[in-house]
Amino acid sequence: MATIPTRRLLLLSSRSCLRASPSHASALAPSLRATFGGSSREYGHAATRTEARVTGVYQQGLSRQQQQAAAGRGVRWSTTSATGSKIWTFEEIQSLSKSSSPSSKPKPTLIDVREPNELQSTGRIPGAVNVPITTWPDSFHISADEFEDRFGFARPAPGDEVVFYCKAGVRSRAAAGIAREAGWKEVGEYPGSWIEWSGKGGEVER
Repeated sequence: MATIPTRRLLLLSSRSCLRASPSHASALAPSLRATFGGSSREYGHAATRTEARVTGVYQQGLSRQQQQAAAGRGVRWSTTSATGSKIWTFEEIQSLSKSSSPSSKPKPTLIDVREPNELQSTGRIPGAVNVPITTWPDSFHISADEFEDRFGFARPAPGDEVVFYCKAGVRSRAAAGIAREAGWKEVGEYPGSWIEWSGKGGEVER
């Protein structure tokens, strides 16, 4: 396992690479895997190796001791978003999934960033669209036309509100960071993500 200074150096280097050329994200994978090889234990069983690899670019470089201290105070990572995003609760997402777009303001776009095979297995939150952030980390940096060709629907405009979720809140945090770096301002996260949604009996769309 790399030392804390090495992790921070990799973090800064990775951020610089993504700002310069988002397409370099895939090239960073070997370095991220080498540094975060044990990440599935560090982030919990719900966070897969794939989630940790994507999120490594956006983690704040906190030490394991700092993470444990926060946990001891009863602080959840979802309490305050590292990206500065608005945090959505189960009840708010439930209301969003059932609401129609008001005339005064467009309805926020709910984005599931899991892989397509995960959605096929579990279904999705009603009304959500799928942008698999691990496979396509450049999705908010490419042109709007390329995005629509890739996913089959129009990308929300930079001025529109977007809300991300995944399985356990890790990939959605990475997606929020990517969107903000690409120029989106109204960015939200549902940290409870699919685990909380399904655990609380949320409606499923297949």
